Amino acid sequence: MAEYRLTEAEENLANIIWEKEPIKSSELVKICEDRFNWKKSTTYTMLKRLEEKKIVENNNSIVEAITKKEDYHAEQTKIFVEENFNGSLPKFLAAFTRRRKLSKREIQEIERLINEYRGE
Repeated sequence: MAEYRLTEAEENLANIIWEKEPIKSSELVKICEDRFNWKKSTTYTMLKRLEEKKIVENNNSIVEAITKKEDYHAEQTKIFVEENFNGSLPKFLAAFTRRRKLSKREIQEIERLINEYRGE
């Protein structure tokens, strides 16, 4: 399994790639210089880290995601629930709704997801 823990800087770079892929690495360098004041070497170091973590790939100076943004966020949520609620989704939902009531729309969406998972 790929390493899904990213630093804030790595996640910032991944977000640019997800938004603009496929993107030339030279264009990525320019964007990172403008947004983060990064040097070219910093961008390439961060890009290499994302490649090692199997988030993106750089083929012939064209950068594309290997891992979809939605899959990354799903894995982050899974890790959070595992670490903070012993992997229990019901405990997470109970804690989440303790201070905030769900709207009818949110309840319907959760019910839809449950039914979809059940195959109904």
